[in-house]
Amino acid sequence: MKQNHTDYMRLYDEMKNERATWLPVWKDLSAYLAPTRGFFDGQTPNHGRRVDHKTLLDSDPCLAVEVLCAGMMSGLTSPSRGWFDLSLSPEELMELPGAREWVFDVKKRLEDVFAKSNVYGVLHGFYQEIAVFGTAAFLLEEDREKGIRCRPFTIGEYCLGTDAAGRVNRFGREFFMTAEQLKETFGESVLPPAVRRACEAGQMGTWHKVFHLIMPNPAHDPAKRDNRHMPFTSVHFMEGGHILRQSGYREFPVIAARWEVKNASDSYGRGPGWKCLGDVKMLQKMQKTKLVALDKSTNPPMMVSSGVQGEVNLLPGGITRYNGTTDAAVKPAYLVQPDLNALDASIAQVRSTIRAQFFADVFLSLSGQNYANMTAAEVAERRQEKMLVLGPVLERLKNELLDPLIDRAFNLLARQGLLPPAPQSVQGLEMKVEYVSMIAQAQKAAGLSALTQGLAYAANMASARPEVLERVDYDCALEEGLKALGVAPALLKSAEETSEQEPV
Repeated sequence: MKQNHTDYMRLYDEMKNERATWLPVWKDLSAYLAPTRGFFDGQTPNHGRRVDHKTLLDSDPCLAVEVLCAGMMSGLTSPSRGWFDLSLSPEELMELPGAREWVFDVKKRLEDVFAKSNVYGVLHGFYQEIAVFGTAAFLLEEDREKGIRCRPFTIGEYCLGTDAAGRVNRFGREFFMTAEQLKETFGESVLPPAVRRACEAGQMGTWHKVFHLIMPNPAHDPAKRDNRHMPFTSVHFMEGGHILRQSGYREFPVIAARWEVKNASDSYGRGPGWKCLGDVKMLQKMQKTKLVALDKSTNPPMMVSSGVQGEVNLLPGGITRYNGTTDAAVKPAYLVQPDLNALDASIAQVRSTIRAQFFADVFLSLSGQNYANMTAAEVAERRQEKMLVLGPVLERLKNELLDPLIDRAFNLLARQGLLPPAPQSVQGLEMKVEYVSMIAQAQKAAGLSALTQGLAYAANMASARPEVLERVDYDCALEEGLKALGVAPALLKSAEETSEQEPV
């Protein structure tokens, strides 16, 4: 089914109308938790939005957001250490000729491309967006110089849509481009008359609104290789439906993730910011109350008798002339004696609640608690237990962020010829991704205690019946334990190598 230019505008308006109910909460979250994030009310580029410091009297909630972002960045996708491994599925296929070397080369190539592109810079903002607003997205495209390039988005500038399974498969946004940028990007021949006239008149810096829509292509035809028949269609158009470019993608190019979804039909998610917004507002009001109390106690409202001559001088050492002999000329209207200790305790309690909502106690567990009387094993176990509370969130991020990111990057690099050629033995085989980040390893290591307890139980029973140990596969236990600890399997010798070294 071929769609005309008015269909695209209608489809975008439908997505925008579905998003409308989310905007009021997003604006509140932006004002109280992420004042530099969000694109609302038709803002134009290079138009700085003022931060309302009358609202943000306490920056502790913003700091809690930054702690969560830094923790997710270093614990989930750290640029300084490996956070994923590749292998073939099933793993026995890794013994095929050339398979292990090729998989290792592909992993190194992906890591190098991630490091020199803007992926990690975009991911930091991505974690902030998803923590505060519950939804985050960016576009992953091909780059001729660095292999891949990410285009980050902020909440309010894009719309999302989902398929029947609840997966994000539609994306739309509106943004601004100058007449010069439009001419350079799309070519003068496709520009609408108004933009061409602006170019001819030398008004190259005027802003024009552009719409971009990505969705499943109703005209998809696997037998045709041109971009008009790819699985996803991409259309750039202007107000009124004037089409600037129509192209396509082989896979959905937008990496969009939600912190948690209330039901499968929701296109947008809810994050920690939603849960603690009331606490954040209360904290700001409490700080305002405290400042007013301090102001009144140090500079109280005054009563001035009619005998005072001229203005009252309230500066230290100031003189106010008074023509009278009885009542005090200037005195406080009433005494303010706030209980600042109780107010500080209440503020500290609210701050603690907000930090807990953003998992600050999880990511600052080693610096925020006293582990002086614990062994290293006990400290590790405590930290692993804390990491388990992030389990459901990390599973969603694996499905909606990490897997699509690696799949999309792999496909882009493969189509550009930037990956090593696959040996004949592995062509057509399925590749598996395993995550080995600090958080992933901490969650896996939580199961190590069960393994060690099981081995200890078998050892205790062996004191009465030694033959019990014959049923324990210690080689398998060693492999599983090292996997849980994140130790590379390459450190283990193969069974053949071990048997060759046994004494005759």
